[in-house]
Amino acid sequence: MSQKYRVIVAAIGVLLGLFMAWYFFNIVVYIITAGVISLIGQPLVDMLSKLRISKVAMPKAIAALITIIILLGILTGLIFLFVPAISRQADILSKINVDEVVQYFAGVINKMQALLLSYDIIGNEETLQSILERQVGSVINLTNFSNIMEKLLNASTTVFIGLFSVLFLSFFFLRDRQLLRNGILLFTPDRFQVEVQNVLHKTKILLSRYFIGLIGELLIMMFLIAIGLTLFGIKNSLFIGFIGGVMNVIPYLGPIFGAIIGAVLAISSDLSIGMYDNAFNTAIIVFLVFSLAQLIDNWVLQPLIYSKSVNAHPIEIFIVILMAGSLAGIPGMILAVPAYTVLRIVAKEFLGGFKLVDKLTENI
Repeated sequence: MSQKYRVIVAAIGVLLGLFMAWYFFNIVVYIITAGVISLIGQPLVDMLSKLRISKVAMPKAIAALITIIILLGILTGLIFLFVPAISRQADILSKINVDEVVQYFAGVINKMQALLLSYDIIGNEETLQSILERQVGSVINLTNFSNIMEKLLNASTTVFIGLFSVLFLSFFFLRDRQLLRNGILLFTPDRFQVEVQNVLHKTKILLSRYFIGLIGELLIMMFLIAIGLTLFGIKNSLFIGFIGGVMNVIPYLGPIFGAIIGAVLAISSDLSIGMYDNAFNTAIIVFLVFSLAQLIDNWVLQPLIYSKSVNAHPIEIFIVILMAGSLAGIPGMILAVPAYTVLRIVAKEFLGGFKLVDKLTENI
C-alpha cells in the first residue's frame, strides 16, 4: 500500500475510533474508571503477590481478587458511615420553617435585594424573599430521605451494570498489568513501539502516585474539617467534613464551594430548632475551620501530592489548572493534572531536543 493510502486509512481509523468513543461513551468511562482503580490497587497487588505460603507465591488472580474485595469493603464502609449522616441532615432540613426564617431575616433580605437590583442580577418583578422561599423549599423536598431512596432504587439497574462492569474490568487489569498496555500497543505502529512503551510505563508510575496521593488528601481534609467542627460542637461534622474533602478535589474553587455548602448545612441545624441568632456565629466557625484546613492543604498536602507525585513545580501546576479551567470549566480543572502529566511524558518521548520540552520534562 502506498504512503498516500496508508495516511488515508490511518485518518479514517482515527475518525472511526473517535466516533466509537463518543457513541459508546459509557463504556469508555467504565474502562477509564477501571484503569484508575487498577493504578490505585496495583501497589497492593504487588505487595500481596510477594507473600509466600509454604514457599508458594500468591497467584496474581487471588491477589487481584483480594484487592477488589478490600476496595469494595472500604466503599461499603463509607456508604454505611454516611447514609445515616445523610438521613440526619435530611431530617434537619425538613424541620426548618421557611416562613419563619424568611420573616426573621427580612431586614437582611431587603438589603440584599436592593443590592442585587442595583446590579441587575434579579429582575424588578422578582423579590429575593420569593426566590429564597422557592429555592429553600425545593432543597427541603429534594433532601427528603424517602425521595432519595426512591430515586436510588429506580437507578439501581444502571448502577449495578456500571458497578459490575467496572469491577470486572478492574479485576483483569489488576491481574494482568500488561493487558491495557498490550491493547494500546496493538494499535501502535511498529516504529513507535519503544516510545509508546516508555510512555505507558512512566504514566502508570506517576498517575498511580497521583491518585493515591489524591485519595490521601481527601481523607486527611475530611478528618481535619470534621475534627475542627466537632471541637466547636457543630452537628453532623463528619458529613460536612466529607463534603469538604470531596469538594477539595476541585482545585482552588472546590474549597470555596465546600465551605459554602458546609456553612449552609451547619446553619440548618440552628434554623431547624429556631436558634436564628446563632446562625451567623455558626457560619463564621465553619469558614474558619475550612480556612485553617485549607492552609494545611496548601502548605503541606498539595506540595507533596502535586509536586512530588507528578514531578512538576507548583507554579507550573497552577498555570495548567487555570488554563484547563478556562477551556473546560470545573471538569477541566479536575482532569488538568493527570492530563498534563500524560502530555509531559508523551512530549519527552516524541519531542525531546526542544529547549522548552526538555525543561518541562527534566524531572520525569
